[in-house]
Amino acid sequence: MEIGIDSFAANVPDPATGKRVAPAARMADLLDEIAVADRVGLDVFGIGEHHRPDFLDSAPAVILAAAAARTSTIRLGSAVTVLSAADPVRVFQDFATLDLISQGRAEIIAGRGSFGEAYPLFGFNFEDYDDLFAEKLDLLLKIRGATEITWSGRFRPRLEGQGIYPRPLQEKLPIWVGVGGTPQSFVHAGTLGLPLMVAIIGGAFHRFRPLVDLYREAGLRAGHAAETLKVGLHAVGFVAETAQEAKDIFFPGWLAMFGAIGRERGWSPPSRAQFDAMTGPHGAYLIGDPATVAEKMLKASEALGGVSRITFQMSVAALDHAVMTRSIELLGTEVAPRVRAGDAGPLGR
Repeated sequence: MEIGIDSFAANVPDPATGKRVAPAARMADLLDEIAVADRVGLDVFGIGEHHRPDFLDSAPAVILAAAAARTSTIRLGSAVTVLSAADPVRVFQDFATLDLISQGRAEIIAGRGSFGEAYPLFGFNFEDYDDLFAEKLDLLLKIRGATEITWSGRFRPRLEGQGIYPRPLQEKLPIWVGVGGTPQSFVHAGTLGLPLMVAIIGGAFHRFRPLVDLYREAGLRAGHAAETLKVGLHAVGFVAETAQEAKDIFFPGWLAMFGAIGRERGWSPPSRAQFDAMTGPHGAYLIGDPATVAEKMLKASEALGGVSRITFQMSVAALDHAVMTRSIELLGTEVAPRVRAGDAGPLGR
């Protein structure tokens, strides 16, 4: 199992002081965190895409290119690229360039985005949510497969044999599909035979098993080999020396972030009881001490029928850089070896 981290480059106020880190300092910290993840042997680091005042990740390929110069083995990808509001030609060019800079370590996770601000910003109608993604993913895959493209669609000017450059170092630039909880999205990814990244930020892991099964069944029906139908899991996570310490460190920032998002979306206010339930044995948060987190990761994989990758979303809470760095170190040096040893048992069949 691959293990990694996803970041939204959050730059939210400290819940205790109300102060924000200067954006340049936060970006420097983020690049250092990616370098630490590389040093401790994590497999992948992803950068999200948002266009909001509380996140600094509106240009993920730029951040990843800067990280490529400071790392040597960790894979670098988007988490996710809001493809519906982007030009697939430019997305491919950005990540092909990243692939050259990183010597073949670039990936794309393509999705629709959990926030809607990118659509009006780039002149698209949110009502075209599904059609935009389907058309643009089709074009992105065609560009990956051939240098010169002839193509037409509703949402982008036609292409008439133009070449798309540069080409990546990898023969086939990895493209995952990022999904939430819509059955059609799982079926679409399976039909295309693309690896699936499931974002589970609430509830319980086992509740997503029927959707993952839909993905695998659709892939097999479309003629794709079972081994190509990879499933990844993106979940809220954080590691500290003890379980109680992990919860107490993470909770204040989580409360502030989910409280703010909840007010935007009309949710009821979050509570400590909800948080504790999500960090408990049956909740979907991977928060605790190394042994607890490793055990929960293995159980999550089992609940979903086996996963190829788990990535931790730590930046939904405002965390001190030293605290974040220590959590990354524990994930790489304490959690990952336990999980990889577990892969040699029943879950590794």
